[in-house]
Amino acid sequence: MMRHLSGLTAVVALTASCTGAHMVPSPAVPPSTSGSTVVLHTSKMIDGKGGTMANADIVVADGKIVSVGPAAPVPSGAREIDLRGKTVLPGLIDVHAHITWYFNRKGRYHTNGDGDTPIQSILAAAANAYTTLMAGFTTIQSPGSPEDADLRDWIATQGLPGPRILTSLTPLQRGTPEQLKATVQQRKEQGADFIKIFASASIRDGGKQSMTDEQLQAACGEANAIGLRTLVHAHSAESVRASVNAGCTQIEHGIFVTQSELDLMAQKNVYFDPQCSLVFRNYLDNRAKYDGIGNYNAEGFAAMERAIPLAADDIRKALATKGLKILYGTDAVAGAHGRNAEDMICRVNDAGETPMHVIESATSLNAASLHLGDKIGTIAPGMDADIIATDGDPTADITAVRRVSFVMKGGKVFKN
Repeated sequence: MMRHLSGLTAVVALTASCTGAHMVPSPAVPPSTSGSTVVLHTSKMIDGKGGTMANADIVVADGKIVSVGPAAPVPSGAREIDLRGKTVLPGLIDVHAHITWYFNRKGRYHTNGDGDTPIQSILAAAANAYTTLMAGFTTIQSPGSPEDADLRDWIATQGLPGPRILTSLTPLQRGTPEQLKATVQQRKEQGADFIKIFASASIRDGGKQSMTDEQLQAACGEANAIGLRTLVHAHSAESVRASVNAGCTQIEHGIFVTQSELDLMAQKNVYFDPQCSLVFRNYLDNRAKYDGIGNYNAEGFAAMERAIPLAADDIRKALATKGLKILYGTDAVAGAHGRNAEDMICRVNDAGETPMHVIESATSLNAASLHLGDKIGTIAPGMDADIIATDGDPTADITAVRRVSFVMKGGKVFKN
């Protein structure tokens, strides 16, 4: 189906201008070319590592940040963009977003067999990618879907507007230890950027451990041996503990963790990616669109409602755990794309995190977890020019992350 995508750039503006659950507005400006020099004039800049700078000029050329500092003579022929009065920061990163999930034209969560063709589904995914980029998220990690690979590649090479995508392709859920090792190797051959593993059931099914310790050791051990990171879906305390002890590199969700598991993750240098509220509230707000599909039922929705206060409490405890690396991932699914910043607000207002800390989590720390800390997540010379601006200062009012009015990715301006 993906042979059609070579022409998708031409139709994405039409797709974006249509109305519908997953459609988004057309871009404010066409992307500029990455080869031109651009000078961004700023009055407040957040560098992504806890630092700020006043009245800095950011010079961008060939997709990279050339210099950051006090105003200097503008290079001949450079394009100037005045971002004074806004707050400039690195492009945001979401390390857990399901970019291919969408609501179909019947107002229901898309599942195989609901009548949509493959090209219709990829158009919906392209619209999700576009609205995510316009919200200031220039990189996402999708764990995962086989369709992610083509979407990733068309964004990277064919001009399709969207965030940089890393994908696990199809996750691992079952198999003998030897079968899991073989599947890990297969995913690498298929082009996966990392491995996604289900170590527990869904929160809607109680979140109990679903893989044995031996299975987890085989999957994560093999991934480590061939140089792939592992993201593990784990809700229960025992599934988190087993995953950490198996050498897995990142724990997702952990809604039922105790202080013991938080301490173990810190001790073993394992990243923790908890969600605050977006994923749960999105399901509850869109209940009619999910209801009756699989475990989206009365019991499942009740479990998600109970999870909301637990999630904020988990993050509060995680923040107090010395040495624990807390990432920013939302688990954005159908209905949540473009609202990826909502958990930043939740983490500040409901879990007591400082605005600067959550910004660092969503920029430089996330980039380090992706092994991309030398390319993205920070505004500094030599880095890829992923830069956004908000109307308002998110360090003073975290809700400013909802008001992204400038987006540059890889030196290309997509929103201004």
